[in-house]
Amino acid sequence: MTKRGTFPTFCSILLAIAVSASITMFAQGCNTTQSPSRQVSDAQITTQIKSKLASDVNASTLTNIDVNTTNGVVTLAGQVENPERKRSAETIAASVPGVLRVNNNLQVAPAAASAAH
Repeated sequence: MTKRGTFPTFCSILLAIAVSASITMFAQGCNTTQSPSRQVSDAQITTQIKSKLASDVNASTLTNIDVNTTNGVVTLAGQVENPERKRSAETIAASVPGVLRVNNNLQVAPAAASAAH
C-alpha cells in the first residue's frame, strides 16, 4: 500500500512544481524593468510629442507617425510626405523635456505616392 500511495504523492509534487514554474515564467514575462514613475514619464513624453506634432504638422501626417517612448528614448516610425516633415518631426520630438534620444525611423513616401494624397 505504501508504494501505491507514494506514486500519487510524487505526481502531485511534480504537478505543483510545474504549476509553480509556469506561474513564475508568466509573472516574469509581465514584469517590466521600468519603475512606475518612468512608465508615466514615458507616457507623458509620448503624449506631449503627439500633441506638438498635431499642432505643428498637418493632421494627415500625424496619423502616419507612430511615437513610442521607452526609458526616455523616442522612436518615430511611419511615413511622411517629404524630408522636411521627417526632420521637423525629429526636431519636435527632441524638444520635449525628458527625451534622451530620438530614433527617427520615418520613411519618406515616394513622390508619386505623396502626389496622390
